[in-house]
Order: sequence, then structure tokens, then C-alpha cells
Amino acid sequence: MLGKYNVITLCGSVKFKEDFLAVQKKLTFQGNIVLTPNFLELGDLTNDIKQMLDDMHKRKIDMSDEIFVINKNGYIGSSTKSEIEYATKNNKKINYLEPITTNVD
Repeated sequence: MLGKYNVITLCGSVKFKEDFLAVQKKLTFQGNIVLTPNFLELGDLTNDIKQMLDDMHKRKIDMSDEIFVINKNGYIGSSTKSEIEYATKNNKKINYLEPITTNVD
């Protein structure tokens, strides 16, 4: 197992900070390299900063073997939806915290 690690990017709304931390810990202890959003508490951002952070997160998806979507209570917001579409387009494996529902912004 040493030396061969799957790279997983976590995607989802940062309002689920505790879930991000729990999934990051679980996946890391399972032998994965886990990439997360740059900030789990964003505050007010300019549009330029938000676009830059969104692009950085897509670059993390580029580096990953798969993404893991934190879709607590079935929630998938518009940014996460775009990340799922990007991952799909780039043939990345996609896993979800909870079964997929239709609760999408």
C-alpha cells in the first residue's frame, strides 16, 4: 500500500465544514491523498476572487483520480454541480456522501 495513493478532491458546499473534515480524515486513513477547497469558511469574496478559487478547485480535479461530493441531505449547489460536470467531462470517477437526489440549486 505504501507509495501508491489515489488522489481525491472533495467537492461540495463549504457550509458542511464538519462533514468535509470527517470525510477528509476517513479517506486519508484509507490511504488516499485528499485535496480540499482552499477555505472551508469563505466570508465575503469579490467576484474575481470567487472565480479564481473556482478555477483553482478545477485544477485540483485535474490532478485527481476522482472526486468525492459532500452532498449532505442531498444538497448540490450550482458550483458543485459545475465541478461534477467538469469531472464527468474529464473522465474522473465520482463518489457521493449520500445517494443522489434532485435537491439541486
